[in-house]
Amino acid sequence: MSDDPGERAGLPAATVFDALGAEYERAFAGSAAHHASLDLLLERLGPGSRVLDAGSGTGVPTARRLAGAGHRVVGVDVSPVMTALAARQVPDAEFRLGDVRELPWEDGEFDAVCVYFSLLQMSRGEQAELLGRLARAVRPGGLLAVATVPVDVAEASAVFMGQPVVVSSFGEEEFTALVAGAGFAVEERRSVLFTPDHPAGAPEPHLFLHGRRV
Repeated sequence: MSDDPGERAGLPAATVFDALGAEYERAFAGSAAHHASLDLLLERLGPGSRVLDAGSGTGVPTARRLAGAGHRVVGVDVSPVMTALAARQVPDAEFRLGDVRELPWEDGEFDAVCVYFSLLQMSRGEQAELLGRLARAVRPGGLLAVATVPVDVAEASAVFMGQPVVVSSFGEEEFTALVAGAGFAVEERRSVLFTPDHPAGAPEPHLFLHGRRV
């Protein structure tokens, strides 16, 4: 949950993740399901692929593993603290500070896009719009790896690692249909329970999807 701009009842995402910094990485980077998702993506990517990491956070584990495998990674995040951490931790990738929804992307610019937990502070409409925009930025036949917390909530107040936020999401079937409607054929789906390594951590459902641009 690391990329968005919104300013509703909770704090803006940039404020939340500036405050969390490396604490977020410690809580979530050990997810076995996240690493398994990256394993699958790495198996399918051609050599030297250009990959967009939307909501790149501290660069760990996603950008680090992709860049370490020789891929050309462009990470985007709204948090200045996290973007600076990512640039230090993954010097072989390129990181941009900004709102992934607003940066200009060429059609078919990327071979793949990763969206790991980057949508949750966006409204449902914003999530649908962004996924469609990302589909256009991926070449036909290109890949998508996306993960979310599949719960049926809209504009709900919550506390995330001690930070007040407003979150929106979809149930598992609805989110899968959203991804398909954006222009990706969903090829793999995995649901797990994950407990963040944090004093306030509690088991939460995680949904990982892999798709291919149609």
